[in-house]
Amino acid sequence: MRKYIILTIILLITAIFVAVYLFFDPSENHYFPRCPFLVLTGLKCPGCGTQRAIHSILNGEFLVALRYNAMMVCSIPVLLVYGYGELMRKRKPRFYTAICSPAVIWAIFVLVILWWIFRNVFNW
Repeated sequence: MRKYIILTIILLITAIFVAVYLFFDPSENHYFPRCPFLVLTGLKCPGCGTQRAIHSILNGEFLVALRYNAMMVCSIPVLLVYGYGELMRKRKPRFYTAICSPAVIWAIFVLVILWWIFRNVFNW
């Protein structure tokens, strides 16, 4: 029973966040948080533009979302794979072990760092 209550609360909170990002554009509303790294340095972090990209995806504007944060948009399938791996952890331990291997984790880390560098060098 407790498990279902927690799941219901998580789904409710998720629905609220989806509704907020669906109906309110973060680039036009001042109550969305700004990136502290961007504010302090003037440089974009790997996550800059994520709020605007989420708003664009929820409104069906996928190309606009790519312009805001291409890495975040391209990461959605990867996050789904990791979510599936976590759910199937007991049933498919080899799959879970493969996606959580140090080589995969390091590859993702390197991609994020490269994205961080390139988006600032080439103004992406």
